[in-house]
Amino acid sequence: MIMRKIICTFVPMKWSRIISIWVLLAVCAGTSVRAQGYKRKQVVLPVEAYKGDTIPVVHLKDVYIYQRPKFKNRRQERYYWRTVRDVKKTLPIAREVRGIIIETYEYLLTIPDEKGREEHLAAVEKGMLAQYTPRMKKLTFSQGKMLIKLVDRECDQTGYELIRTFMGSLKAGFYQTFASLFGASLKRGYDPDGEDAEIEEIIYWVEQGVL
Repeated sequence: MIMRKIICTFVPMKWSRIISIWVLLAVCAGTSVRAQGYKRKQVVLPVEAYKGDTIPVVHLKDVYIYQRPKFKNRRQERYYWRTVRDVKKTLPIAREVRGIIIETYEYLLTIPDEKGREEHLAAVEKGMLAQYTPRMKKLTFSQGKMLIKLVDRECDQTGYELIRTFMGSLKAGFYQTFASLFGASLKRGYDPDGEDAEIEEIIYWVEQGVL
């Protein structure tokens, strides 16, 4: 899955100018301090040849400035920030699940017999139920549905496919039936370029520390 790079405006232009002025003042202040005779630690920079001259090269990190979302009405705004809340709540769990799946798969490869693999999977299932059931009970309905989507995003397989792969079709069907009682579906996939495009952007912003 290709993560889309989003670079847009978060603050009005007048604030951008103010920020630029403060940056320049900070640079000038640093220069002034050095001019007053304070000793600074010397840093050796890499250099490159440019148009017959040798110049120091400093690689700066990308700075992302984002546009504040615009909403048609209060209802849309509330939905957006609720989605932000749900993503921040469930994304870490989805990534924990991915880690457990990778670890389980790698360990299963070391078990030579089918009985041993089944016993290990039963132990993993028991451990996950003990660890995650209390956390799942604290999720709202919308967060539960969000988690199902994000598990597919992180693992590249739906919850139903993962359960079927590791625990068989019978348990996959059982969990799917249980989820459907609450209006959810473990077969629900994640579509970053379609209906889940807004969620994908929110995840990117969360990862960048903007939200």
